[in-house]
Amino acid sequence: MSADIILGGGGLASSLAALALRAAQPGARILILDRAGGPSNSHTWSFHGPDISPDWHARLAPALIGDWSEQEVHFPGHSRRLRAGYSSMGSEGLARLVAEAGIETRWNAEIARLDEDRATLADGEVLTALCILDGRGAKRGPHLVTGFQKFVGIEIECDAPHGIARPVIMDATVPQEDGYRFIYVLPFTERRVLIEDTRYSDGATLSDNELAAEALDYAAARGWHGREVRRERGVLPIALAHDAAGFWRDHDSGPVPIGLRAGLFHPVTGYSLPVAAEVADLIAGTQPLTTAAIRTRLRAFALRRAREDRFLRLLNRMLFRGCPGPQRYRLLERFYRLPEPLIERFYAGRLTWADRLRIVTGKPPIPISAALPCLPEKPLLKGET
Repeated sequence: MSADIILGGGGLASSLAALALRAAQPGARILILDRAGGPSNSHTWSFHGPDISPDWHARLAPALIGDWSEQEVHFPGHSRRLRAGYSSMGSEGLARLVAEAGIETRWNAEIARLDEDRATLADGEVLTALCILDGRGAKRGPHLVTGFQKFVGIEIECDAPHGIARPVIMDATVPQEDGYRFIYVLPFTERRVLIEDTRYSDGATLSDNELAAEALDYAAARGWHGREVRRERGVLPIALAHDAAGFWRDHDSGPVPIGLRAGLFHPVTGYSLPVAAEVADLIAGTQPLTTAAIRTRLRAFALRRAREDRFLRLLNRMLFRGCPGPQRYRLLERFYRLPEPLIERFYAGRLTWADRLRIVTGKPPIPISAALPCLPEKPLLKGET
């Protein structure tokens, strides 16, 4: 065998799985295959303090580029400071953690095919392992219907202190365009700040130049001038309907999909790190360490998670299908008036039945006539709406 476990793709899901495996099984031979030429600084992954376990907080701490004790949101009719901690990790730091753990990453490794026990590279080389995982990112398929979270972020080194003390995870006081629009601000140092223009949109088309210009205009309006040091962009799925059972029937052989490729992300926010950490622990605790054994455990986890997330997908259908684009911010503005412990459980994907009832009771977030067509999920999967 070339390795005990081979992971396709060197992104978040594969990297966290590799780190958990190294901690649980120090002698395991772990190999990550990635087509990139080497580590990049093009990704930032963030999470709320309650989202992950203390073990993961400790494991990821050396890779954090930002760690704050509070966060803020701003809407036209409401602003709020939230007491939950917030942290951000960069892709360079994550790659460094992987390398320092003694995990081998083969860069410039173009994968032609992944099977249950082997990876075939584009140059014809065949690598074998008892376990093959596929973490190469989201792939369109018939079992997941989505809207899109699109963003372009500009990180600048300001000429003077920017004066932002904590992350602004949503500033929706900006003009509403292309669905629900907000600005996301991460103050990494007193002079360095990331400004992302983000849209919750029906379509996946992303105009990098337009969103970058909007982010820079936002910065200039606040007196933040300086040198651009980094840029990132993304188009993330926001789940409206999910047939997890159908997905796993289609993946009853071959490599085991993980991360975005398996539809494992927070349906509303698109955050993927908390569930990736949970899946990594599941993988690391599997014995024997084989493709079949991990598939069995991960399939059960994913089916349970999909059932638990049905309410979150309903909220997305209300947002995307029940509310005109320029008015979508009103649903989020209402949500951020709710009790803070509920908001924390929402982000962590641990809503109680009482939480769900609290979210939808009171003044309806959208008219009943608009909400009723959003209730059924199956028509979207059948392409009926």
